[in-house]
Amino acid sequence: MRYLKYLVVFTIFFTSCKAKKYAIDATTIAKEISAKKVVRRHVSTSFNKETLDAEFKVNFRNSKLKQSISVQLKIKKDEVIWLKGTKFINVFKAKITPEKIRFYSPLERTYFEGDFLMLEKLLGTAINFQQLQNLFLGQAILDLKRKKQQVKIANNSYVLSPEIQSNLFDVFFAINPAHFKLDYQAIENSLKSRQLNIRYPSYKLVEDEILPQEINIKAKQGEKTTTIDFILKAVEFNTDLNTSFTVPKGYKRMNL
Repeated sequence: MRYLKYLVVFTIFFTSCKAKKYAIDATTIAKEISAKKVVRRHVSTSFNKETLDAEFKVNFRNSKLKQSISVQLKIKKDEVIWLKGTKFINVFKAKITPEKIRFYSPLERTYFEGDFLMLEKLLGTAINFQQLQNLFLGQAILDLKRKKQQVKIANNSYVLSPEIQSNLFDVFFAINPAHFKLDYQAIENSLKSRQLNIRYPSYKLVEDEILPQEINIKAKQGEKTTTIDFILKAVEFNTDLNTSFTVPKGYKRMNL
């Protein structure tokens, strides 16, 4: 089932909670403030727990396939991102560390082990573990402090972009004025006809952490489009996580 490979790749790149819930004010109006202040406020909302254990419903679509599965996401902050997809049976399992990406598919009896270069080839821009972690947490996948930013208000969001864009790609980040998490982030590589758009339609405040309640990923490569929608079903923080990962014997190495 070839779609498994694409689901895991884009997932890597890309409600009832067990904890106490609070409402987020959605009526806040964006007022004129400096780009530097928007960046500072966004960075201040970074995830502040040691671990995250979440369950998502994930809808995957491309030109050939449409599929829904359940995905468990475990994060040990700055150390491990662990994923398992199920649909009655295990569909895939993945483990990402700052040095390595590993996953396998029980259905196809295949596995992959490698570094982050395969994601750079996929999206046309370098990406690392921290950026992958940020994607799931509603944070910018690029360092907003690295380049001087400019800001404008559009659709009640603070839209940040570098004053001087890269020669290889353009990036945009829309920050919500209520909680300063992302409304969306986009990377566009026009030379290679590649686009990555990540939207965050809603958030949930759980134990003083603001988490995406929904994540919509849309990746385009030429005429091909893949979309993956994550819907949060449950989440817990600071629990003991089992992130063990062993490729079963007899699996064939996959070339991506």
